[in-house]
Amino acid sequence: MAQPLTQSQPHATKSKFPILRYIAIIILALIILVGIAVLISWLVLKPKHLQYSVEDASIHNFNLTDANHLNAKFDFTIRAKNPNSKVSIYYDSIEVSVRYEDQTLATNTIQPYFQPHKNVTRLHVGLTAQTVALYGSVPKDIKIERSSGDIQLDVFVRARIRFKVGVWKSKHRVIKIFCSPVLVNFSKVKSFERAYCDVDM
Repeated sequence: MAQPLTQSQPHATKSKFPILRYIAIIILALIILVGIAVLISWLVLKPKHLQYSVEDASIHNFNLTDANHLNAKFDFTIRAKNPNSKVSIYYDSIEVSVRYEDQTLATNTIQPYFQPHKNVTRLHVGLTAQTVALYGSVPKDIKIERSSGDIQLDVFVRARIRFKVGVWKSKHRVIKIFCSPVLVNFSKVKSFERAYCDVDM
C-alpha cells in the first residue's frame, strides 16, 4: 500500500526573514534620527557665511628690471569677520598670494589663530616679490599701470579651518577666499577703497 507523501516545512528559512526585517527597521530609524539631529543642530546654530575683505594695501620698493624681473614688497590688511553667535573657528594654516593677470607675484603664510564667535580679526600680511620673472604681456601691462599710479591686483587666500561649537570640533575643511580687484596706489596719496572677497568652502 502506497504511503501518503508529506512535505517538510522550511522553518529555518522563514525564521530568518523577521530578523532581517528588524535589522532594516533599526538601520532606517538610526538614519532618520541622525538626520533629525543634524536638522535641529542647523536650526539652533543658524550658521552664517564668513565674510572677508581687504581693508588696506600698499606697495614698497617696486622695481621692474630691463630683463622683466619684478622686485616689490606688498602689504595687505585682511579683515575676517565671523558673524556667528555660537560657532568659533580654528585657522590651522593660512596661505596668502598676490596675483596680477593670473600670474603669482608673491606668496606668504600667516600664523594659525583661533577666532571666537561674533568676532572681527584683522590679519596683516607682507609678501615679497624677489626677482620674479614676468611673462607674456604682464611686464608691459604693469609698466602702464605703474605710470598711471594705480595697479589692480588679486589677493588669494587658502586656509584649513575647523569649526567649534561648545566642546565639539569639526573635521578640517579647506576655505578659498578670492579678493578682486584690489586697487593699490603706488604713492599712497589716495585713500584705499575696501575690496570685498568671494568665499568658496
